[in-house]
Amino acid sequence: MTADRKAGQSMSSVFPHLITQDLSTMVSVKDADFSNVDAVFCCLPHGITQEIIKGLPRHLKIVDLSADFRLRDIAEYEEWYGQPHSAPDLQKEAVYGLTEILRDEVKCARLVANPGCYPTSIQLLLIPLIKKYHYGLKIWCEWSRRTWSQRSKFEIAEGIYSYGVTRHRHAPEIEQGLSDAAHSKITVSFTPHLMPMIRGMQSTIYVEMSQGVIIEDLCQQLRKYYEGEEFVKLLDKGVVPRTHNVRSSNYCFMNVFPDWIPGRAIIISFIDNLVKGASGQALPNLNIMLGYPENIGLLYQPLFP
Repeated sequence: MTADRKAGQSMSSVFPHLITQDLSTMVSVKDADFSNVDAVFCCLPHGITQEIIKGLPRHLKIVDLSADFRLRDIAEYEEWYGQPHSAPDLQKEAVYGLTEILRDEVKCARLVANPGCYPTSIQLLLIPLIKKYHYGLKIWCEWSRRTWSQRSKFEIAEGIYSYGVTRHRHAPEIEQGLSDAAHSKITVSFTPHLMPMIRGMQSTIYVEMSQGVIIEDLCQQLRKYYEGEEFVKLLDKGVVPRTHNVRSSNYCFMNVFPDWIPGRAIIISFIDNLVKGASGQALPNLNIMLGYPENIGLLYQPLFP
């Protein structure tokens, strides 16, 4: 485990809940010995990650949880993240790690860009549908997460806060994945909301169906696409998922409902943004890259209550 300001400290002093585990002392990246390391999870802020990964040995398998390698177009990266991409050659070899959709590509990759949480919850719903049908799309998302900003602590308590309105950095990532599925440019309307919860995410997606397509067609496509998938589940008809149902797990629960407006459907998904939306997706990606069973380290049920 590497660190910056906390290099030299024990894991248990930084994360007291791990005090029962025999873990090594954290070291700085420059002092780390990678000679006996096979793989790396990189969990640094965007911008910093590029420089760190450029300096890592080529034998390492890498799963990057930052946004640095998610957007294939480095000009688009600069537009949305406000700085030039400093590792364009690495960007060319990076594979986008939406596990259930791009499993074969992940298997052959050396560098995997782990998707963002919003894009995960939205693309898992929409990509199977877009591959079979074409729609006009309207998207609204809610996401709750723990952050350490003053705004999160005091302004979000007992309320809801919309942020990144019209300019959230996950928008181009979502559009990239949906456009790939459609083989044509797709634009989304995307507004995230913070709610006073520790963890959990709901995506509510409004779909205008093509003529002749009905609700059961959407359900059948999702059911068929995710048949046999361990962590993505279409619920029974009429069942509304909740964030409690996936808390601390790698599951994505989803369902489809008829809108009262004719020709439209409402599709809802729930994930734990810290697991399926982050580390829980990074782990199966690395398992696939190393040839291990995909579910190693993820065989636990959601926490309740």
